[in-house]
Amino acid sequence: MTNRERVFWAGNETIAEAALRAGCNFYAGYPITPSSEIASLLSLRLPQLGGVFLQMEDEIAAMGAVVGASWGAKSLTATSGPGFSLKQENIGYAIMSETPCVIIDVQRGGPSTGAPTAPAQADIMQARWGTHGDHSMIALTPCYPVEVYRETVRAFHLSEKFRTPVMVLIDEIIAHTTESFDIPKDNELDPVHPRKWYQDQFGENSFRPFYDFFQGKHIHITGLSHTEAGFATTAPSTIQRGIEHLVNKIELKQSEIERNDCYLLDDVDIAIITFGSPGRASKAAIDTARAEGIKVGLLRIITFWPFPTTTIRTLVDNVKAVIVPEMNMGMLRGEVERAAMRRDVKLHGVNCVGGAPIEPQQILDKIREVHRGL
Repeated sequence: MTNRERVFWAGNETIAEAALRAGCNFYAGYPITPSSEIASLLSLRLPQLGGVFLQMEDEIAAMGAVVGASWGAKSLTATSGPGFSLKQENIGYAIMSETPCVIIDVQRGGPSTGAPTAPAQADIMQARWGTHGDHSMIALTPCYPVEVYRETVRAFHLSEKFRTPVMVLIDEIIAHTTESFDIPKDNELDPVHPRKWYQDQFGENSFRPFYDFFQGKHIHITGLSHTEAGFATTAPSTIQRGIEHLVNKIELKQSEIERNDCYLLDDVDIAIITFGSPGRASKAAIDTARAEGIKVGLLRIITFWPFPTTTIRTLVDNVKAVIVPEMNMGMLRGEVERAAMRRDVKLHGVNCVGGAPIEPQQILDKIREVHRGL
């Protein structure tokens, strides 16, 4: 793409189009609110471009199809909370077998069936710890439309580079908000590689070579602990090395993977730390508070996993109080507490779990309350 194009897309539509831009040529999924528009659009667009679209019998089968197809295609699935739960076993298989793929989770109210058409942000811990065993995870939490586009493309790049499933978590508000934006040019996106690029390009990011099926190479894939050749092993030293690899290939590249959005943080007394759609409400509240003379700024997390521990610790060391708005009961706040390692800093939550967005006024009221107590 050489000429900039202005579009008017909803978040789910943006994800589908960005996936195609990244070279996605296989989708398997099962309809679930509020992610269904992604599948609906790709059911039309993928066949037009020579790709494959499969509606499977359930989310378990959909994730299994994506794992299998990824050894020959750039694969995607999309779901919401209940379906995300069902996918976890096969996500673990993809982690252990180092299978690159992209998983979109459009978060909604829970637990269980919860509030199917209402927004939430309560899948963050599930994204990190939903499948059993030791491993690391990459999960991206974009907010604005052009950012959703960029991060979807980046998800495919990271999945191939680090040989792992990569998750993109948005919420119902982002999924169904329609806005205009300029489609990024190639030089504004992470590399969109031909499929063959990553067969022999992994080095330290893979435990063993990656080859497409039907290319004349011997391939052995298993969810068992395995050797570099892919064969099952019970040797403790080999198992240890394999698990350490699954963790370290991501955790040791934290600085390369991390992205955040910083707003007016140079002189703050109060820092707001958030992710996803509450970031928009936070900026509006900050602008009003700044006009009142309150020194407050924003760190909005774009790469949620691996968690930006060092960035948050440095920020918290230089402020008097922290406010954490999130549409759950404190999942991010707990991680901020862990990262900060300070018992004297005042940490305040703005927690909305009733199915309504966090509004700027709610955050502004908390900013004023915290400022009065400083």
